[in-house]
Amino acid sequence: MTPQAETKTFTPYQVLVIAILSFIQFTVILDFMVIAPLGAILMNAMSISPAQFGWVVSAYAFSAGVSGLLAAGFADRFDRKKFLLFFYAGFLIGTFLCGVAADYRFLLIARIVTGLFGGVIASVSLAIVTDLFPYEKRSRVMGFVQMSFAVSQVAGIPLGIYLANAFGWHAPFLLILAIGVIAGGVIVRWLRPVDAHIARESASDRNAIAHLKKTLSQFLYRKAFVTTALLTLGGFMMMPFSSAYLVNNIAVTQAQLPLVFLFTGMASIFILPMVGKFSDMIGKFRIFAVGTILASVMVVIFTHLSVTPLWEIVVINIILFAGIMSRMIPATALMTAVPEMVDRGAFMSINSSLQQISGGVASIVAGAIIVQHAANGPLEHYDLLGYACVASMILCIGLLYGIHRHVEQKLHHAPQPGIAHTAGE
Repeated sequence: MTPQAETKTFTPYQVLVIAILSFIQFTVILDFMVIAPLGAILMNAMSISPAQFGWVVSAYAFSAGVSGLLAAGFADRFDRKKFLLFFYAGFLIGTFLCGVAADYRFLLIARIVTGLFGGVIASVSLAIVTDLFPYEKRSRVMGFVQMSFAVSQVAGIPLGIYLANAFGWHAPFLLILAIGVIAGGVIVRWLRPVDAHIARESASDRNAIAHLKKTLSQFLYRKAFVTTALLTLGGFMMMPFSSAYLVNNIAVTQAQLPLVFLFTGMASIFILPMVGKFSDMIGKFRIFAVGTILASVMVVIFTHLSVTPLWEIVVINIILFAGIMSRMIPATALMTAVPEMVDRGAFMSINSSLQQISGGVASIVAGAIIVQHAANGPLEHYDLLGYACVASMILCIGLLYGIHRHVEQKLHHAPQPGIAHTAGE
């Protein structure tokens, strides 16, 4: 196979790896995303305020951030397959606790447990992608892996809302648990060990604290961490209250709500691979810049909606999601090229932690800004969140441009050592 052909196709085992990572990301994303559509139900069922609901969302985010930082020093010392299995098992235990939670306090504790383990899974998956796929393919790989987000919207979230309406809000978590057990079996059976990074580990890297300090001491890494935090902060503030906003402000009924997620997810199945393909073909930063402009315009439109026909809401939501994913996929692919191989696990863990913590901060800030004067009443000040999101999105363009320039220089002067063949043997 010629080098050119090799960059355009995936081997059978690479396809299998993408499928496995997409499968487990589906369960993790669904567990995290299903909270927002259940917002209106939870606030009514538990008689909690928007601020308290913000803490339910943030509990996962903050605990995930803490666990990611704690795991960072150890992330490059073990086979990534075993590391992934350990945290995925803990995630399933936390999801089970959510499925049997009886009150607000228990649910809060359950979300903390779920976050402690679930927050590390994305970083391990990214490290595996970086180890097994060359830079030229990573946007396409991320496009396929991120399709788990779309599938969760097409099948998972609508089904979760249906189960919540029919059997209570606990049901979606029990569904995730059942799917997750199958996903765990798939990892055990078919994913090969991912341990090439261990052979390159230096003596200082064997010390968890020293390895963490080494990773945090590098200026480029710190710049990437700040960029990631801002990316998440801007993109997450609207999300926790999006379903409550649709129901209480735009008069979307609980029965119609699954349709919004269904059609958006169906469109995303086509959008995400295209974004990944164009990011690799045209340039990751260029697609990011275009996505930022599109997302900024759609955020302003979305946050100023009044009562609107369902079909218009679906179209607006699809275009908004396309803009957001046109930012996240190329930005994530760019970030995978920043760390050296021996630092990848630690870098991805810290990066993931900052994503989670920033998401938690965004949720708390949103909960403090949003005001709801009566149960089932409209949410006020949602437009202010939109303006804050747009400001952070625009600021990210300058920060990510610096990352882009460094990656381009790094690949030009010192092409990455290829270990991608390990995914195709």
